[in-house]
Amino acid sequence: MRELKHPISGAVYGVDPDRDGLVRVDERGQIGWFTFRGVWQDGIKLQVDPELCGWVGGPDVATDRSKPWKQI
Repeated sequence: MRELKHPISGAVYGVDPDRDGLVRVDERGQIGWFTFRGVWQDGIKLQVDPELCGWVGGPDVATDRSKPWKQI
């Protein structure tokens, strides 16, 4: 499971496989579930960092190493 700790609030952001991939945010016992865009879905925690939700729960993107580059 992918998890990141918010550097300021200390909240833990992680993908919850039991909830169709929603992002689970736990900040000092207050838990909420959000889409990868930061839209609230369930729980008592109502505010999150939408950027961190995107990093944790967003779609996987190709890295620079997987792109075909033309050498000059």
